[in-house]
Amino acid sequence: MIKKSTFKRRDFLKLLGAGAAAGSSASPIFSQLSPLAFAGDDNSDKKILVVLELSGGNDGLNTLVPYGDDAYYRHRPTLGIKPNKLRKIDDHFGFNPDMSGMERLFKDGKMAVFHGCGYDQPSYSHFTSMAYWQTAAPNSGESLGWVGRLADALDPNVTANYLVNVDATQSLAVVAKNHVPVVFDDPKEFGRKGLFNSRPLLDKDRVATSNSSQAQRRLLELAKSARQASEKVRSACENYSTPIDYGIAPLDLNKIAALINADMNTRLYYTSFRRNAFDTHVQQPNLHQRLLTYFSDAVSGFFSDMERIGRADDVVMLVFSEFGRRVAENTNLGTDHGTANNMYLIGNSVNGGHYGDLPSLTALTDGNMQHTTDFRQVYATAISGWLGLESHEQVLRYRFKEFPVFS
Repeated sequence: MIKKSTFKRRDFLKLLGAGAAAGSSASPIFSQLSPLAFAGDDNSDKKILVVLELSGGNDGLNTLVPYGDDAYYRHRPTLGIKPNKLRKIDDHFGFNPDMSGMERLFKDGKMAVFHGCGYDQPSYSHFTSMAYWQTAAPNSGESLGWVGRLADALDPNVTANYLVNVDATQSLAVVAKNHVPVVFDDPKEFGRKGLFNSRPLLDKDRVATSNSSQAQRRLLELAKSARQASEKVRSACENYSTPIDYGIAPLDLNKIAALINADMNTRLYYTSFRRNAFDTHVQQPNLHQRLLTYFSDAVSGFFSDMERIGRADDVVMLVFSEFGRRVAENTNLGTDHGTANNMYLIGNSVNGGHYGDLPSLTALTDGNMQHTTDFRQVYATAISGWLGLESHEQVLRYRFKEFPVFS
């Protein structure tokens, strides 16, 4: 097993100067990277999990509309979407009008919908609730992310490029004890940057000499490893082209497709629809429909791309948001922070359909649905059912009942 570095961050900053970071995207690599963290790839296991976060608290009731329940329309006399406008998938539910991609994935049997997902003593704070979902440990103070812990459990040998986070900054979800995630946003900008007087130490042609201090040697090892990762990411993205339409906003799923196509050994990807986009307190209808169009088109395009490159059987996507919205519309043609919400698992290997008990739209607590499914049951289903880690309590701290999505 590769041990974590004992190289202190203060030594690193002393050598590079206060401004010597690799940009927001590369700082996790430089601050914690083990010297062999980006060694050669090993593709012995092809199964991949992609986690997509819909930040802001997506309105699940107007995403997958329960048009068969009259209470929905009583609570939402203005925001309620009429049945004749929906993309109906059965006699109770229909997707938002512009979600043709999600409709197709469900009708093709490639989407599992989990109803009433949440947790006890819910928080209505974006920051707090997102932290609970990202750590899979509500009200606990957990400092490691569930995807990071999953990487540690699945790969104790700390394989290269095992965990990738596509975002401007590292998510709490991918914080691990042993693994260091590759974090990037723009592949062209993903690389090392430093102050002018520190750049000679980071030059790609520099090697340690007999006169190099231990700290300098370590820095050069870190720079080489980070450079190899950034070059691999840039090369994969620059050399990738596809005729598939991901829609107006690909949600970084096209970047993930490029890395999968490059046959990197990454098994865990984490990305998000950023900037609390789904926080629709005011004038929700047009905004929310536009966001859902972007989301649906990007997800549908991604799986079409996976089919095109022959990797569709290897990939499953998990989609979540930190909470849902209140059942009733507010006075600003919007919805406020709520509790229970839908989650989704999508992929060729998924046994599509509905899972979990439907939360009541009439037996409410402070205007909110009572959750019927612990969200960690869906995590456990992905961890054990898809990725094959039977003892998911290694990651989730507790044993949860799984759904028969992959049986």
